[in-house]
This record gives sequence, C-alpha cells and structure tokens, in this order.
Amino acid sequence: MVVRMTTKDILTTADTAKLLGVSIRTAQLLIEGGSVPSWKTPGGHRRVYRTDIEALIEGRGSEKPLPSATVIVVAATERLEDYRRKFEPVAECGVQGFDDLHAALFAIASDRPHAVVIDVADGDPARIAFLQRLAVNSSLGHSRICAVGAGRQASHVEGSNRVDFFDLPEEVIAAIRQSLADAGEPILPAAGAAFPIALNEGQRLVALERAGLLDTAPEEAFDRLTWLAAQTLNAPIALITMLTPTRQWFKSRVGLTLPETPRSWAFCNYTIMQKDVFMVEDLANDARFSENPAVAGEPGFRFYAGSPILDSEGFPIGSLCVIDYTCRTMSERDEQVLSSLAALASAEVRLRATERELREAVRKTPRA
Repeated sequence: MVVRMTTKDILTTADTAKLLGVSIRTAQLLIEGGSVPSWKTPGGHRRVYRTDIEALIEGRGSEKPLPSATVIVVAATERLEDYRRKFEPVAECGVQGFDDLHAALFAIASDRPHAVVIDVADGDPARIAFLQRLAVNSSLGHSRICAVGAGRQASHVEGSNRVDFFDLPEEVIAAIRQSLADAGEPILPAAGAAFPIALNEGQRLVALERAGLLDTAPEEAFDRLTWLAAQTLNAPIALITMLTPTRQWFKSRVGLTLPETPRSWAFCNYTIMQKDVFMVEDLANDARFSENPAVAGEPGFRFYAGSPILDSEGFPIGSLCVIDYTCRTMSERDEQVLSSLAALASAEVRLRATERELREAVRKTPRA
C-alpha cells in the first residue's frame, strides 16, 4: 500500500509553533537544534512532518532523551588531568572525570551523557571489563561509547559495534566535538559581532528556552546569589545573565539598572565557552573588549569575572559574573567563591526543571 502525504501532513515553522503553542523563534530553535526532525525544501525552507510534532506533544517520543552536553571520562588517576587539559578548549561540552568505576557508573546512569570515554591504553583489566559492560548495555543507547588506546582489544570486546575505538585522546576529542554540533543549520553571530559561538549553539538556545527563566520576574533565590557575589568579592556589580541570540538579559542584578544589553556587549559570551572562571583584569587593554561600548564609553567597565551556569544536561544557559569600574584581579579563593556561587545558581536552574517535570508527570497521570 502506498501512503500519500498531503500538504496538511507537512508543517512550516509557523505551523509547528502554533501546534506546539510556542513562539516562532522557539520553534526555529527546536528545529535548528535537531530536537524536531526536519528537512529543507529546494527553496531553502524548513519543513516538519505533523506526525513528529504530534508524537512530541503526546509524549510518544519521550524515549529519546534530551540532548546532552556532558562527557564522562574514565581513566587512571594520572591520566585524568591530561584529559581535562585537552578538553579545556572544547566549548561544546562539560567534562566529568572518574578513576573510580563505581562512581563513574553512577554518573553515567544519572547524567545520561552525550559520550563516555574509557581510557584502556594501560591495559587495565578492570577498565577493559567496564568497557565490555557498557558495550552490551542496551539502556545506554543515548550515549556514545569511546575507547582510547584499545586497538588490540577491539576484536575481543563483545558488542564492539557499539564502541568507537581511537588511538589517541586528541582523536576522540575531535570526534566528540563534531558529534556535538547542531543537527540543523549552524547558528552564527550577527553580522559584525565579534564573539565566539559554539558548534552546538542551537542546542544551547533550546536549553535556555527549556529552562523557562527568560523574561521572568526577579526571584529571591537568584537575588541572594548576586548579593553574595557582590558582597563577598567586593564588587559594585554582580549579575546573573542569560544569553539569547540577540540579547544579554539579567535574571538578577546588583548595582546595575539596565535589565538587558545587546548580546554583542556581553563579556559572558566568552564565559559560556569556558569550563571555569573567565577573568579579564583590564578590559580596556584587551583587544576583545577595548571597543565594547560599555568599556570605551559609559559606564566605563574595567574588570570582569564570570563563571558559567549549567542546566541539567550540561548546557551553559548563562553566567554569574562580577564587574568593577577599576582594574583588579582575583585570588584563587575568590575564583572558588565565584565558581561555587555559579554552581548554586546551576542547582536552582536544575531544581526548577525537576519541579516542572514532576508537575507534568502528575498532570499526565490518570486520575482514579
């Protein structure tokens, strides 16, 4: 039997937005980030099958997990630092390293990472057995499993078709970065915007929309964190920022009246590309920021330090930062304080996501 598709079965981006009950921009982000399957017409327009959207609404596609920006590395203690250093420039993911196999297994089960990297170059039998265990675990279909230095063991790993084998850490890192890239068209900075963009920016923007915080009212939980940052770090300005395609919006702010700025002004564009604290001691003498309107003109910012805020899937939806009008630096303790406060902000974001999931589960539960 031949099934014929009609025009009613094929949706435009606007149709998709209407059916999902979201803005057209949100629908674009879902499509561009690969969360909604789509294809391009000869004229370059995105189209979506109605059945895919209906399945998304009804939850039939719930078996497919949300995209993740987390990578878990399992290696000997002396090798973990080398992996962290090599992953440092990779903006598309966050990395968790484990030398304890039980702790690694717990993290894999709870975090549902994009990829698991297992270093068996030293021939450690426990790690090779761990690789074998993951390779035959059908519940890990959402995670890419990679083995480094396992060339000679490859043919002996049951379920090896589920494992990607690499000789060197650099090779697996390059492959993972490429696999993290957006499924649709790459998101690029606006014309003339001189700030970096990760390969999975589309997925990050979907994560930002999913967080449900954009353009919401002030909340005490977040305001406490900016107040603590300003007081503890002796900074006149402290912000919790969220980065949309065009705006830097402030969920919480101390010492600044503006509710938002153009994204091109945001120092936090660089923070969300980092793993830890991003700091600039003298903005006016840094080529990346010297022409920034907030540096070259009023209010004349001179110092910035920020740490990324991550959602449940590891995407950096924004940052917690402090700004000063004078050049300065921060001690190692100060950086730890800023990182810890950003981690608390991340926990608040994740808590709200869990609460929404529980409410949705209750709503879908049949009543007796």
